[in-house]
Amino acid sequence: MPRSRRTSRRLLLAGAGAGAARRAYRLLASGAVTIDLGLGRQSRPLGPLSRQIAASREAVFDVIATPYLGPTPRALRDKLHVWERGSDMVLAAHFTQVKCGVTTTVETVRFTRPERIDFRVVRGPVPHLVESFVLEQADGGTKLTWQGELGTDLWALGAWWGDRVARAWEKAVRASLEPIVVEAERRVPGKQGI
Repeated sequence: MPRSRRTSRRLLLAGAGAGAARRAYRLLASGAVTIDLGLGRQSRPLGPLSRQIAASREAVFDVIATPYLGPTPRALRDKLHVWERGSDMVLAAHFTQVKCGVTTTVETVRFTRPERIDFRVVRGPVPHLVESFVLEQADGGTKLTWQGELGTDLWALGAWWGDRVARAWEKAVRASLEPIVVEAERRVPGKQGI
């Protein structure tokens, strides 16, 4: 085989390999594929992130829980689909915009009124992810704390992947806290119109 054809073939194979790697990355990042082998499992903490909210625990709890336990508001329909509802638990798909597209996670969400809401990822970009919102009465309002644990397989490769997922996850949670604060404080009697 002439040298130029061999070089062209190598370039094509390298390009195909790079394309396959990009597709694999996108499948993992989107939550369409989860590597759950149980080999080299490592866990890392998420958070904690805390916010002080000038509203009661019950009001904050309701702001977080209502889209799950009641009809999903129109503004959240592109971010949340509740598949099954019970009195204290739902199974829901979450859609989160990340750098390389939309990540879909399927999660159980358990409600313990008024002190906590627990999430467990059933399908997503990592094989193990649990998180919670803990609501504590504090300083005439509520201290809302988010924290969790993320686990990946495959030792160093999994740790590398977990770092990327954790950064995106914490960024998404940080962005979701502000609307919770605003809406809970808006519901406080006497604060409307301020």
